[in-house]
Amino acid sequence: HANPLLPHRHCNATGVYSGVSASGNGDSATDTSNLNATYGRGIQATDSDGVLQFQSIFPGHYTGRTTHIHIAAHPAGTWSLLPNGTISGGGSTAHVGQLFFDQDLIYAVEAEAPYSENGQTLTLNAEDGIMEGEAGEVDPVVEYVLLGDEVKDGIFSWIAVGIDPTANYTVTPAAYYSADGGYANADGPGAGGAPPSEASGSA
Repeated sequence: HANPLLPHRHCNATGVYSGVSASGNGDSATDTSNLNATYGRGIQATDSDGVLQFQSIFPGHYTGRTTHIHIAAHPAGTWSLLPNGTISGGGSTAHVGQLFFDQDLIYAVEAEAPYSENGQTLTLNAEDGIMEGEAGEVDPVVEYVLLGDEVKDGIFSWIAVGIDPTANYTVTPAAYYSADGGYANADGPGAGGAPPSEASGSA
């Protein structure tokens, strides 16, 4: 299972996920134009040392959840790249998790525009049950340094994530992105929440 493919996603500064049209996503559930947006999402394969990097913005927040990033891992050979940059397959998911941030760093970022314009309630790390669950097994909080004197100068963060290549989780997408644009999965979940349970019969 060398060189797994790792997708990640997070909401924008005002708490909206791209590619999702659902209540609680920081915008109207009837705003189907958001299904065609792709910001705050990325997917890369690790290098020979198991390392990869993403360049993105600091995630915003939405009601009921602390600031976080969703991550997953698809083992090599279980997916194929499509012309529009998305993947097909990915049915084998060896890891599903979330990354979190130091509360003081969240406060510092939230004081800056456009984060400060987010009218949704800020849930603290200590109030987030999903973070509590992950923290009971691993340390899901990223390390970081500021690239200047202030957060607006940029943040470099890193974390090591262990993946069990024998695990197999069932993941249902909230939406699909085809050559004709995005469309909702009628059987999919909402914008964000708890990691899925492991598939029955898997290790």
